[in-house]
Amino acid sequence: MSADEETIAVYEARARDYFERRTGRSAEPGLAEFVADLPDGAHLLDIGCGPGDSAHRFLKAGFTVDAVDASPAMVSHAHQLGVSARVGSFEDIEGRDIYDGIWVSYSLLHVPRGEVPGHLKRLHRALKPGGRFHIGMKLGVSEKRDGLGRLYVYYSEDELNGLLAAAGFTPTARERQLDVGLDGTEYEGIWIHANG
Repeated sequence: MSADEETIAVYEARARDYFERRTGRSAEPGLAEFVADLPDGAHLLDIGCGPGDSAHRFLKAGFTVDAVDASPAMVSHAHQLGVSARVGSFEDIEGRDIYDGIWVSYSLLHVPRGEVPGHLKRLHRALKPGGRFHIGMKLGVSEKRDGLGRLYVYYSEDELNGLLAAAGFTPTARERQLDVGLDGTEYEGIWIHANG
């Protein structure tokens, strides 16, 4: 993901807390639906993989996974789960027609608003025609830092749909949910599935 140094520093400092929080709970919202639509042996990208909990679930389901995160500490935790993650960002995703599925769960929301259209186009190019795309975001209208100092850029559902369409995606399913973040505040999130 585009490296906001303050956000990365928070994840570096709180990686253990995040690892324990994420690996001790059920699968991310939308994961079962995403997996159900993938071909056997699918090649996936998990960008902003965090401590690797979703990537680990993908591996257990028989998929090949390229897991990427901007935080070296998060990548280290992913390795503890047997995930071959690497340090990287959205800018590092190059190539065309590589992945059967791309999982972007609550990572693109740390990227400045002006960079998001380009990143979505890059991800669309990397997805095979007809491939599956998952994005999880927090709903809202502002751009601000949370109580821990992480940059958050919030979107409305309509704005997200417009960004996805402009990048070439066709949204197929969505669901909203309430959750509590690492900073202890409740938020409304959304996941959207789309075809490439």
